[in-house]
Amino acid sequence: MDAATLMRKIGSAINEAAIGSRITSGWYDPHMAAASRAVVERIPLVDFVLEVRDARIPKTSEYELMKNYLPSSKRIIILNKTDLADRSQTEAWTRLFEDHNCISYGVNSHNKENIREFLTFLQARVRELKKSGHSSHATTMMLVGIPNVGKSALANSLHQIGRISAAEKGKLKNAIVSPQPGETKNISSLKIASHPNIYVLDTPGIFPPKILNIEVCSKLALTGAIRDILVGEQVLVQFLLTLINSSDKYKKWGNLSATDSLLECSTCSSLEKRKRGYPSDHTQDIIVNDVRRILFETISTFDGNLEDKKGMGNLIETQLLALHKALHVPMGFDNDSPIKVASKLLNLYRTGRLGRYTLDSLPNNTQ
Repeated sequence: MDAATLMRKIGSAINEAAIGSRITSGWYDPHMAAASRAVVERIPLVDFVLEVRDARIPKTSEYELMKNYLPSSKRIIILNKTDLADRSQTEAWTRLFEDHNCISYGVNSHNKENIREFLTFLQARVRELKKSGHSSHATTMMLVGIPNVGKSALANSLHQIGRISAAEKGKLKNAIVSPQPGETKNISSLKIASHPNIYVLDTPGIFPPKILNIEVCSKLALTGAIRDILVGEQVLVQFLLTLINSSDKYKKWGNLSATDSLLECSTCSSLEKRKRGYPSDHTQDIIVNDVRRILFETISTFDGNLEDKKGMGNLIETQLLALHKALHVPMGFDNDSPIKVASKLLNLYRTGRLGRYTLDSLPNNTQ
């Protein structure tokens, strides 16, 4: 099993979902079509459009509706989830956007200091707008993007930090945040700054009706922009492991050993020891370290050819069997245990516990 084969499998599943009976399972459903029309109507009316992309896939997560708009001072590309992406790659993509006259900014919506700096950056853009003759008392910014790039989390963070900075009191408003794509159904407004007043509009994530590029489909599915049910966790985790096995990021886990878990357990606090009474919690450091160690050992001791489909398939099969024990998933006689392993491993990847990966490569002439 190689990456190309898996991408074709993922792409086929997604395209079947887009045109088949499962259309309501998370693809281009009626609310997305209505949201598309609403966003297009509002773009000319707002002062700034903040196009939010996933920093792991800066090109793949491009917002289809913005392709018809030329770069301008009122459009800003936001690379969110920078804590999950390769730092040097994010910096390179930011420079590339700026070379093409696109204003861009990298953020981690869960980092308060980063959000505070980003809000200062936005306020500077507003001051420039006022100098150019914009006389309206309030400034409106609209967050747009595909599903699950973190628009709602970013809107909430800006709202919270903005209110604290302005020393405003009262009940906080919150946009719906979910790890599942497609949870935001309506356009909501949140105030993020005062003097002058700045409001941000949070909009539903929107895909085009069809995505024919299988590589794009695969990256969207792996990063969680598309519901796992459309592809299946087991196929996605096989694709993930082909990427990990083909990268050299696993080498930094070489200093982990089986005794590290015992040492950590002997020195941890009583609270941490009580938590370890719940082995089903795969996010514990001790379990994550076991997963990293197994991935390192299986890759570094593999003597086959990773460029060969059979060789890669054999390595992945070995890794998934070993990960049952590390993730405390008992081997069962049904299909539940492989799905549980795949789901937990995907979660560790998507939360950055298995390293920071940028899946989109820079254009050849920029590297």
